[in-house]
Amino acid sequence: MISNTWIERRKPEWERLQGLLTRCGQVGTQALTRQELRDLGLLYRQVAADLSVTRRDPSATQYSRYLNQLLGRAHNTIYSGKKTSLRQIPDFLARSWPVMVWRLRGYVLVAAGVFLLFGIAGALVTLQNPDFALQVLGPRMVRTIQEHKMWTTSIVSVKPLAASSIATNNLTVTFSTFAMGVTAGLGTLYLLAFNGLLMGVVGTACALHGLSLSLWSFVAGHGSLEIPAILFSGGAGLRLATGILFPGRLRRSDALKLAAREAIQLELGCIPLLLVAGTVEGFFSPSPAPPWEKFALGMLLFSFLLTWITLGSKAARAASLQGTD
Repeated sequence: MISNTWIERRKPEWERLQGLLTRCGQVGTQALTRQELRDLGLLYRQVAADLSVTRRDPSATQYSRYLNQLLGRAHNTIYSGKKTSLRQIPDFLARSWPVMVWRLRGYVLVAAGVFLLFGIAGALVTLQNPDFALQVLGPRMVRTIQEHKMWTTSIVSVKPLAASSIATNNLTVTFSTFAMGVTAGLGTLYLLAFNGLLMGVVGTACALHGLSLSLWSFVAGHGSLEIPAILFSGGAGLRLATGILFPGRLRRSDALKLAAREAIQLELGCIPLLLVAGTVEGFFSPSPAPPWEKFALGMLLFSFLLTWITLGSKAARAASLQGTD
């Protein structure tokens, strides 16, 4: 167990690092002298070592959280001077984004829990009261389902336009889910709950009228990327909310900046997912291809996504171990 003596001995260096970071402000490391830059690098490594110590003690959770925030802030300050270019996009997608998914996986899991909970609730309510679908989906869509038709057939005749429109709509939904994190997460939770409820109601309404295969074969291809993108955006919105609600030992403005940097990185990785999903939804999902091909494509895309994130999680753990050496 960490002693109070150890904490009191380490605190001056934590406060020293926080003071240097505060001095950097909007200017960055240019605000520091050459000696202070050396101190910044040394303190960064020492705080990383201290974080590894506090993580091993369950009673030091508060200090572990504070040091993690401080270390993240220092990392962003130290590397903020690096120039960005289009050449960095592949590296960001291959390494940085999956690492951020792993790092913020707790927020993503909460978003997935809310989505799933309201999906189940929507399904149960619709089973008990089929008229509930009318209130959620509207009379036109319900009428189409009752006539044993899929509302997606109209997409086939305007594939290029549909793909563009779908991708734009998906981007709007996911960015809204992320941006509503500024409402202390309430807007993000609402959008996750609504989309989950909608999925549950549609799925149950189609099942009651024998359209389950038509629905899920349509959803399988693009949904394998679109639904995770919504959940990632929900996680990004919740991360943004924690910067507002739980600044810890940081100033609220600094905590929000740190949260925003991480949330934006998580959100940016959703863009290629949605572009691919929109293309699949516009060209392939409503096509007359047999259901097994659509399910196969969905499994292939989802497997690719899982592999991408799994490799990133391994890289994150390796980086974390290196940082505590």
